[in-house]
Amino acid sequence: MLFKYRAVDPKGRIIRGKLEATNPIDLEGRLSRISLDLIDAAAIEYRPSLFASKNIKRQDLITFCFHLEQLTRAGVPLLDGLVDLRDSIDHPTFREIIANVVEDIEGGQQLSQALSAHPKVFDTVFVNLIRAGEASGQLPDVLKNLVETLKWQDELAAQTKKLLMYPAFVGTIVVGVTLFLLIWLVPQLVKFIRSMQQELPLQTRVLIAISEFLQHHWWVLPLIPVAILAGMAAWKALDPRYQFRVDYLKLKMPFIGGILEKIVMARLANYFALLYGAGITILECIRILEGVVGNLTIGEGLTEVRDQIAEGQSVTNSFERVRMFPPLVLRMLRVGEDTGAIDTSLQNVAYFYNRDVKESIEKIQALIEPVMTVVLGLILGTVMLSVLGPIYDLITKIKT
Repeated sequence: MLFKYRAVDPKGRIIRGKLEATNPIDLEGRLSRISLDLIDAAAIEYRPSLFASKNIKRQDLITFCFHLEQLTRAGVPLLDGLVDLRDSIDHPTFREIIANVVEDIEGGQQLSQALSAHPKVFDTVFVNLIRAGEASGQLPDVLKNLVETLKWQDELAAQTKKLLMYPAFVGTIVVGVTLFLLIWLVPQLVKFIRSMQQELPLQTRVLIAISEFLQHHWWVLPLIPVAILAGMAAWKALDPRYQFRVDYLKLKMPFIGGILEKIVMARLANYFALLYGAGITILECIRILEGVVGNLTIGEGLTEVRDQIAEGQSVTNSFERVRMFPPLVLRMLRVGEDTGAIDTSLQNVAYFYNRDVKESIEKIQALIEPVMTVVLGLILGTVMLSVLGPIYDLITKIKT
């Protein structure tokens, strides 16, 4: 239940805010744990809009990290900063999470421990970076790096979505036009073609057969995606390495696979640089990256790398032996290992791949429109040739 309350802090200031609680007694207890004395409260009904979501978006995390970084850098105590954030956040689910974090810190936990209780919002990398910031006394700097990283992730996610959604949209239009021609236009002309009572060419007979099949068995079309999804579900249930194989196939897809690999490598380099720069050991960095890199194939490769480093191999040699990482990554790792600036070298890798991903997506988008135009033209040409060819032959015979 959501309560709107008025409370007084130890300095006598009136504090107004909203807080989730089971009942007024629970509300009073929660407020007392953060040194607030309840004056009065009223339950309010939260009515989410039609498009409201319980999911915490990346923009919410960016706002959280930015404000917390500004407050801690200005010398505001961490707990006071979190209380201010809790009272200013509009997202009800996120506000409840921050309230729980405040309670846990009041109970004696560190910020990283309190955040780790909400893994769906604060992932492993986030929590470990906060832990490193606490240990080194550089929490504001870590929060600033997190803001930049989250912004980069947001941009990368938008680019990936653009890469996948635009071809899907254009392809759907092409399929829709083709079905319209086969289900509506072709049957209108078939009656006339058959009335000519002449032998039809092969392509015309094939086109008529496809058109008639779609007219009388249209229900097969929606069953195709259902069958594909059912097959994927069965594969997933029977094969324990299903996700590994799917991730491997993603990287081998023509055109898109190379871009997806660059996105994974950019994420890997960026996270690695961020973790290592925060003072986390290389073995611990790689262990964390295994679960957050976003591809099980690369994740297993990182496990092999970690095992080899643990056996005494150098970082670069370990990555080389796995034979899974591009030459650019290996070259920059070698430079970083020689100069003692692995994080800087990896940041350069992330920058290069991020720029390369943008350029590749722009090239594909520039090619999609003419390619789809040519495909649509070929489909229309094939249909028209198959339909109008017999009519043209008949007219030619009549003239002769």
